[in-house]
Amino acid sequence: MTKPYYTITQDTVFEQTIKKSRFIAHLYRITSEDDAQAKIAAVRAANPKANHNCFAYMLGDDDHIQRMSDDGEPSGTAGSPILEVLKANDVHDVLAVVTRYFGGIKLGAGGLIRAYNGTPAAAIEACGKVERVLQMRLAIALDYRNVDALNYYLQQNQLVILNTDYGVQVTQTIAVSAAELAAVQTAITNLLSGQVTFTEQGEQFAEVPVSQD
Repeated sequence: MTKPYYTITQDTVFEQTIKKSRFIAHLYRITSEDDAQAKIAAVRAANPKANHNCFAYMLGDDDHIQRMSDDGEPSGTAGSPILEVLKANDVHDVLAVVTRYFGGIKLGAGGLIRAYNGTPAAAIEACGKVERVLQMRLAIALDYRNVDALNYYLQQNQLVILNTDYGVQVTQTIAVSAAELAAVQTAITNLLSGQVTFTEQGEQFAEVPVSQD
């Protein structure tokens, strides 16, 4: 991936009332169009008396699949504003369904756009985002006398120990971002005066919270 991959931290529900109409945003992580359609159907089934269940979703690292629906609201007042929220927040593989229970007061086109944009935006802010980061699993074999120095380095640099094996030497397996792998190996080699052996043990993805400052 050439640019960061963001998504929501978890499935979530957010509700607000605007001029007596209830707007309920349901956010879901999705893996396919079938998954998205199944979740849309589930929201509709759970809200049989709702007036509208409008939605939008984007799929793929490059968002090559984008779908939306006004579900009976005036054209362009629901699905498009929901989709724009997903784009503005740069979240991938996410479905947003906004359920509306009509409260008797018409909002007009502008009011609907603000409601269908603002409700999922507030939901994303409430649940937060994560960045998916490619990491390498790196096994570090070293003498027992150097363990304290290594552990201090790992702690100071917020590197997570995945596993520790005790044998003739100690082997600490850590997770480090692919972009920082070479720099970490160099730093540890210098720290331990070269008395260390590294073994790469494959890739994994980690999810790192994204600051909303």
